[in-house]
Amino acid sequence: MADAAIAPTDLEARREAARIWFETLRDRIVAAFHALEDAADPSLFPGEAGRFELTPWRRGDGSEDLGGGVMGVMRGRVFEKVGVHVSTVYGEFSPEFRQRVRGAADDPRFFATGLSLIAHQRNPHVPAVHMNTRFITTTVSWFGGGMDLNPTQDYQRDKSFEDSAEFHAAAKAACDAHGADYYARFDKWCDEYFWLKHRAEPRGTGGIFYDHLDTGDHDADFAFTRDVGEAFLKAYPAIVTKRMGQAWTDEDRREQLIRRGRYAEFNLLYDRGTKFGLETGGNVDSILSSMPPEAIWP
Repeated sequence: MADAAIAPTDLEARREAARIWFETLRDRIVAAFHALEDAADPSLFPGEAGRFELTPWRRGDGSEDLGGGVMGVMRGRVFEKVGVHVSTVYGEFSPEFRQRVRGAADDPRFFATGLSLIAHQRNPHVPAVHMNTRFITTTVSWFGGGMDLNPTQDYQRDKSFEDSAEFHAAAKAACDAHGADYYARFDKWCDEYFWLKHRAEPRGTGGIFYDHLDTGDHDADFAFTRDVGEAFLKAYPAIVTKRMGQAWTDEDRREQLIRRGRYAEFNLLYDRGTKFGLETGGNVDSILSSMPPEAIWP
């Protein structure tokens, strides 16, 4: 079910509220990740604690206002590379792209705001993670996003392993507060979406993925999207805290680098967010910052 026609003032208020939430969530995640950098054992993680570098960017050539965002990247001692980005962009879809986006065929104008995160850890026993949430409007509006865990060690690569079980439990709690069928649907959707077709294997151990969430109750859909962010903040820093002090070997590192190659393959071949960003004139450095800092294809 979709919303009826929305008054322009109400639509602008919805867009602004979503933008503010994504920027607030970004600030909270950055603070949590800084705290993990500060807490790292110097014997395993020598050097100074990492800090995010926040770089504003504008979309387009500057001749008109098409929005932009802030690229946030940290190369620390715990987080080998992590990106936490927010963007708010608007304008018109190209004739080719508008045919593929819900509600854009007759009117190509769009607005999109959201947060995107990918963390690659130095310790191979700490799973990599991806999370994003977004709000998009064309002639209709919807929320999308999710959170998924990407362990790099074979012994961790099952949903029953404790880290993944805790991650899924947090995602399920967020889902259960909003829809009895949400977790079953969005967990299945995540497994199907993050599937490497050319290798016939999953990218990670999943989580939840949803798109075009427009139940007809905007406030409820927005509340669910906020709860996904809260679930991530509850689950992932706790997993990092538990695993980051675990010693690792050269073979563990090699296994990690192989799995990172799989991550890169998915993002370049299948990821819709990557394609959306590149095809709508987004910041290339921000979009491709999801690539791991180092990977191998043995």
